Amino acid sequence: MKLFRDLVDGLNKINPLLTANIKKESNFSVHKMQVGIVGKPNVGKSTFFKAATLAEVEIANYPFATIKANVGIAYLKQKDIARFFNKISNPRDGFVLEKYRFIPVQMIDVAGLVPGAHEGKGLGNQFLDDLRQADVLIHVIDASGGTNEKGESVKAGSYDPVEDVKFLETELDMWYLGILTKGWEKFARQVVQEKAKITVALAKQLSGLKVTEEIVEAAIKKLDFDIEKPADWTNDQLKDLTVELRKVTKPMLIACNKADVPSAEDNLKKLKQQFPDLLMIPVSSESELALREASKVSLIDYIPGEKTFNIKDDNQLNDKQLNALNFIKDSVLKKFEFGTGVQEAINAAVFRLLKYIAIYPGGSDLCDQDGNVIPDCFLMPPGSTVIDFAYKIHTDLGKKFIRGIDIKKKLTVGKDHLLQDQDVIEIVSGR
Repeated sequence: MKLFRDLVDGLNKINPLLTANIKKESNFSVHKMQVGIVGKPNVGKSTFFKAATLAEVEIANYPFATIKANVGIAYLKQKDIARFFNKISNPRDGFVLEKYRFIPVQMIDVAGLVPGAHEGKGLGNQFLDDLRQADVLIHVIDASGGTNEKGESVKAGSYDPVEDVKFLETELDMWYLGILTKGWEKFARQVVQEKAKITVALAKQLSGLKVTEEIVEAAIKKLDFDIEKPADWTNDQLKDLTVELRKVTKPMLIACNKADVPSAEDNLKKLKQQFPDLLMIPVSSESELALREASKVSLIDYIPGEKTFNIKDDNQLNDKQLNALNFIKDSVLKKFEFGTGVQEAINAAVFRLLKYIAIYPGGSDLCDQDGNVIPDCFLMPPGSTVIDFAYKIHTDLGKKFIRGIDIKKKLTVGKDHLLQDQDVIEIVSGR
């Protein structure tokens, strides 16, 4: 929308020496979580990506502005765990802003997808290959119905975004199916002849998609396939299998972008009715980008994910910029539960879909040898135990594990103790 461009373009002319609120870069040394941003062209994927990362990427109102994948660092938002101890964290990676700690994750914005991508249409093959290592997907759609199936701009409300959700799931399923069925008959016969475990063989074949033996075994059990006779599995059964594997290895959240456009209101209701099991977040990527850019040059005080901001000095903004900020405040932040929705989408993808938890190493004084308070944070999968955490920190800590200490509760915990989000754990090990 022109209103937002007036604000962002104006910010580029402001004194570049102003201090950025968020300027600490992460070297991404600890975290290997990857969040993929997907969707058809021209729906606002790159705007969402830039708003989340403040990386310099091309944003254009035409299909395929993104040709090569953009990679950057986005941040999960949690209350700063050090506040529990009346301290403030000094993160090795990420940063602290007021009472919140921002934990880095890798984000990749891939080329836009069009129907038939799994057959190579558009930039489909490149798009799909870029997605292989993603842990979770955020599917950005144009909730206003202003972008057709080819990624072309049309009148808002004239296209049904329900079709976007359907087609992307289909493209991903067909992509998985193509990989699974390549040489399937020979593969299945060989597994039977060699008396190999089909779960092991499939996990090896699909390892590039983060498919494990446990995931394959659970899917086959759920679908009630004859595990001893894979050569007899039908094409429909193989398709059902790929759908299950895709849902587990590439869980997907729907970011309903352009939610502030009037035509989006009815579409949001329709989307929720059509896909009650999918996690959907109303989003205004342009609003978030404008707020983060304004915060970056110290024109406003804004914490990503909050429902309010404070203008520092009205005199530094022209009428167009003030109008844009007032629009964001009244028509986005006050209207939607999660503000602009960008920060919530990132958090929800990792914490709600993947159900990962943030665990902090810490001793009795909470400091490392340089005096930094709780400098590290590890993202752990659900069901993680203290011994899992010990190995995550360092192999030697796991091998020589003696006990753990829950610093918040001041309790000794054993190796099988289940971890909870925002636990602070000290690992005691032998020499």
